[in-house]
Amino acid sequence: MTDNKQEIPRNEPAGMAAKNLGIDGVGFGLIRHHQRLGKIFDVWCLHIPVMDRTPFEDLVEYVERTVKSEKSCLPKKPIYLVGESLGACIALAVAARNPDVDFVLVLANPATSFYNSHLQSLSAFLDVVPEPLHVTIPYFLSFITGNSMRMSLSNVDDKLSLQQAIAALPSSFSQMLPCLTFLADILPKESLFWKLTMLRVASSFANSRLHAVKAQTLILAGGRDQLLPSREEAERLCNALPNCRIRHFQDSGHNLLLEGGIDLVTAIKACNYYRHSRLKDYVSDYLLPTPHEFQKAVEPYRWVDLVASPVMLSTLKNGKVVKGLEGVPSEGPTVFVGYHMLLGLDLGHLVSRLLTDKNIHLRGIAHPFMFERDSEVIMLDPSSFDGMRLVGAVPVSPANFYKLLSRKSTVLLYPGGAREAIHKKGEEYKLFWPEQSEFVRMASRFGATIIPFAVVGEDDLLEVVVDIDDYKNIPFYNILHERINREAVSLRKDTTGEIGNQALYLPVMMPKFPGRLYFLFGRPIETKGRRQELRERDKAQELYLHVKAEVENCISYLKEKREKDPYRNIIPRLAYQVTHGFDAEIPTFDEL
Repeated sequence: MTDNKQEIPRNEPAGMAAKNLGIDGVGFGLIRHHQRLGKIFDVWCLHIPVMDRTPFEDLVEYVERTVKSEKSCLPKKPIYLVGESLGACIALAVAARNPDVDFVLVLANPATSFYNSHLQSLSAFLDVVPEPLHVTIPYFLSFITGNSMRMSLSNVDDKLSLQQAIAALPSSFSQMLPCLTFLADILPKESLFWKLTMLRVASSFANSRLHAVKAQTLILAGGRDQLLPSREEAERLCNALPNCRIRHFQDSGHNLLLEGGIDLVTAIKACNYYRHSRLKDYVSDYLLPTPHEFQKAVEPYRWVDLVASPVMLSTLKNGKVVKGLEGVPSEGPTVFVGYHMLLGLDLGHLVSRLLTDKNIHLRGIAHPFMFERDSEVIMLDPSSFDGMRLVGAVPVSPANFYKLLSRKSTVLLYPGGAREAIHKKGEEYKLFWPEQSEFVRMASRFGATIIPFAVVGEDDLLEVVVDIDDYKNIPFYNILHERINREAVSLRKDTTGEIGNQALYLPVMMPKFPGRLYFLFGRPIETKGRRQELRERDKAQELYLHVKAEVENCISYLKEKREKDPYRNIIPRLAYQVTHGFDAEIPTFDEL
């Protein structure tokens, strides 16, 4: 297999994905994911025959031999071990015994929590229940079937309507019954008893060696796992493993890989674990999102479209402002430079409209906090930034900026950074840019076109009522502040004053009666053919100040024009949609 040619111009797989299985041992968990995995990995599957009685340590050694064989062929490639339940214990054991191998572990409901689960008592039931009545034991049925409804729904076409999906369920269930019967047949009482014994040994073996596991690890935890306390176990393992991340699936059961709404490739991409070598390259290792992944990424911003009905304006090369994105160039390299709206409220619409209307994939230069493992630990939802990573955000650095421009990418840059995005009360539309240029000479090196732009309307949606100055008066807040703004995620430490104050915090905001968002992309600024000229600091600084002035002009233009928009308030917009249809484009001010 080779990499996806459209997304990564390489001709070799990123690594091996060895699927270590759960209680059944026959590979059912791989069925829904094999096709997508096969596009970017060379996939191997560990199959354990039903009557096989190979001890756990021998299984570990078997996987270990396979890993070493692959490693000798591809010494610089990472090896991905995907393990579910028992397979997770095998993956952990192999990683612990081979600390020098570059592993990426993906563990679904790991059975390391066996001693805290209901499975301990299951063997006692097996002793008194004759075969084949052992299949009536509730835990056994749950072991085999997981969440049957979600598994059935995963077989229904996502494009069907709700009524069509419900109508399709009976046939979906009928298609699943032979599979469930098959699973019951391959787990006779003797085999089930053996596998429970295996789980006990596997759990002890893996837990005793957790301290030796240094590999990148992603844990997928089902919130409704009736067999194992998977949610709690995920937190325990995350604290025990130094390079571990968690993704919770609240409605999933024990066999979560068989259920709908879960995609292994998406999970690996979203946490930035897909790579071709030991070091992650956020540019060359990036895979374009599928349409489903893209929609999932921008979904959290959908409410902005619903309540704010954004207006898009652009500027032609002759300076004329027009509705739509006609003035935005489609060919890269291009650098969009703008004002960072409060908490990036504009990002979803900005990214989706550029892709939909101009086929422009925007790659954002983002704060390193969004990529740190320690950042996820303190977040209420560890997957909070998955969407931004899926659509192509990269950590801010000169190297990443250079790589993106060298590939003729379209780059989104906010010179004001976190200081603008989480500004204080009364600081709407105020730029906090550094005094010296940070991007002009790099852009000129590749002849990139600079697009100054601005968005206004945050003051018609939200109002900051508690900012960083207010937080400082709260007892013990300094402890949380230091944990969030640790050295690893600090930016512009050498810059003094407000520009250097890039502290992260979550302001308390009060919603307002919804107004409207307005985007304006200024006149494109060409740097092609100006590389030698802009190597001079004075010339680069002059262009930098010009870009900043253009962004401020865009802000002033929009603030003035929105006063003439009869649909700035949500009430007239709703009235317009009632009479013209909710899919109709709402007008704005006539004179541009």
